[in-house]
Amino acid sequence: MELNHSPMVTLNHLLDYDINQFYLAEVQLSHHLPVLIERAGSLTFKTILQKYLDYVRQHVQKFEGFLAEGKGGLPEPGNRIMEAFLDEAEDRLVQCSDPEVKDACLLASVQSINHYKISAYGTAASFANALGMHNKAHIFHDAEVNEKQIDERLTQLAEQEINIRAKAPFLLHQ
Repeated sequence: MELNHSPMVTLNHLLDYDINQFYLAEVQLSHHLPVLIERAGSLTFKTILQKYLDYVRQHVQKFEGFLAEGKGGLPEPGNRIMEAFLDEAEDRLVQCSDPEVKDACLLASVQSINHYKISAYGTAASFANALGMHNKAHIFHDAEVNEKQIDERLTQLAEQEINIRAKAPFLLHQ
C-alpha cells in the first residue's frame, strides 16, 4: 500500500500523520481482535481481550472525530507496523500446537502490540501538549492509560496463569 503524504515540516504535520497511523492501526486491530479472542483458551484471557477490543473501538471513534476535523476523508486501512505485528502473531500461533503454549504465544503477541501503542500514544500526547492542543493531548493520554491498564492485566495473567500452564503443558493433559 502506497500512501500519498504531504511533507512534514512542522510538529503539527507529524502529529497529523501519527493520528492517521493510529486510526489505521486501531481499525486493523479491531478487525483482528475478535479472531484472537476466539483463539484464546483461557476464559480470563478472553475477557481481557474483549475489554481491549472495547478500548480499541473507542479509540477508533475518537480518531475518526480528529480526522473529520481535518481535510479529506478517512484514510484506507493499512498501517504497516500493525500489519507486521498481526502477521508475526499469526506466524507464531501457527507453530503452537498445545493450547497452553498457544495462549502464552498469543498473550506475548498482544502485549507486543500493546507496548508499541503505549509508546506511540505517549509521544502523541507530548506532541499535542507542545502544540497547545490540550484536548487532543488528553485523549492520547487516556488511550495510553487504557493500554497500560491492559498491559498490567496481561502481565498479571501471564505471571499467575498462562506462563505457569505453558511451562509444563503436558502435565496438565495427563
